[in-house]
Amino acid sequence: MAYAATAGEMNAAVRAAPGVLALQRALVWLVGASGAIVFIEPSPYEIVTLLATVTFFATGLRLRLALMPLVLMLVLLNVGYTISAIPLFEQSEVVSWIATSWYMAVTVVFFAMITSEDTAARLDMLRRGLVVGAMVASLSAVAGYFHLVPGGDDLFTLYGRARGTFKDPNVLGAFLILPALFSLQSVVSDKLGKAFRNVIAFGIMSLAILLAFSRAAWGGLVLTSAFMLALMVLTSRTNAQRSRIIVMAILAAVLGLALIAVLMSFDSTAEMFKQRASFDQSYDEGRFGRFGRHILGAEMALDLPFGIGPLQFHRFFPEDTHNSYLNAFMSGGWLSGICYPALVFTTVIMGIRHIFVRVPWQRAYLAVFSAFVGTVGESFVIDTDHWRHFWMMLGAMWGMIAAAQIYRIKAADEASSA
Repeated sequence: MAYAATAGEMNAAVRAAPGVLALQRALVWLVGASGAIVFIEPSPYEIVTLLATVTFFATGLRLRLALMPLVLMLVLLNVGYTISAIPLFEQSEVVSWIATSWYMAVTVVFFAMITSEDTAARLDMLRRGLVVGAMVASLSAVAGYFHLVPGGDDLFTLYGRARGTFKDPNVLGAFLILPALFSLQSVVSDKLGKAFRNVIAFGIMSLAILLAFSRAAWGGLVLTSAFMLALMVLTSRTNAQRSRIIVMAILAAVLGLALIAVLMSFDSTAEMFKQRASFDQSYDEGRFGRFGRHILGAEMALDLPFGIGPLQFHRFFPEDTHNSYLNAFMSGGWLSGICYPALVFTTVIMGIRHIFVRVPWQRAYLAVFSAFVGTVGESFVIDTDHWRHFWMMLGAMWGMIAAAQIYRIKAADEASSA
């Protein structure tokens, strides 16, 4: 009944004043573009997101009933974090961590609300903004790595790895995956001129990901690209579309291998590539290595209903958890430890159920879903719980799913009344 009541409101945002609508869409673009500049605090992303949130609430934004489970899980997750952190509030970094977690939860709800209305247009603006931001980050990363900018070595690289406009090369690589998928979609689907421009964009982003020397980002780009292309083939309407996707995917793979071969001709790059591509890293192996810590931490979590509090894991082990699901248990006890994977995997399951739903924004949905699933998998080996783009994708997933449910009800009502 709630969905039926709101079905007629689906295009309410579209009926807004043209100036208001243009402002809202411009802010969505700006949020996407600013997400690539996070090496300063507070980052432009925080400022722009706050501005966009205030503006959207002032010009019209509604919280749909379909989003209430999301809100509930986010609140419980952060309540768990806050309770576990109470004995540690004298530590400023812990207070900052808690505040950031609550802020990320707010951004999730915000993205879910804005993408549940005027969905196709706002997703397109978000896509455009993310691609522009990704190009800025990628070009600065490449320029810094190859010493093309005076003083750029210290600003755009870290330990011989490209980081661009991010603090960490690993986060740079992870952020670039979704914009790269958007560009890849254009390469395999759009007309020649636009496809050619996106070939260049995809190549630059892929190069930046390679030069970040993040094994998770390397694997993430390959696996999410293959997964997204497979979904595009399965959801294509004609055999011609399927054939083009397959042919262009093969060409992209060949060009990618050629790019790697060229990079390997540089001795310093080849050496770093061999070092990072190795699976016997010292911090991964042994009783207190990455995976050893996962086992020992899981054993601790079973005996600690309230966890040990945020940012405390390194007091017991040589390094942090490098596992977001374990970190939820350790930082927020059983409440957060249950709510975090419940939130993540509920989103994945709901996302799978909506893959084949025919909506105007299906192409964007497949890219976001593929990148989100990749980050969910990456969360088993790295801490992703404060990655801004992860929470952006989570909110967008819920918004698109809510919009799809309303779209189907509206379409069914129109068909029955025709």
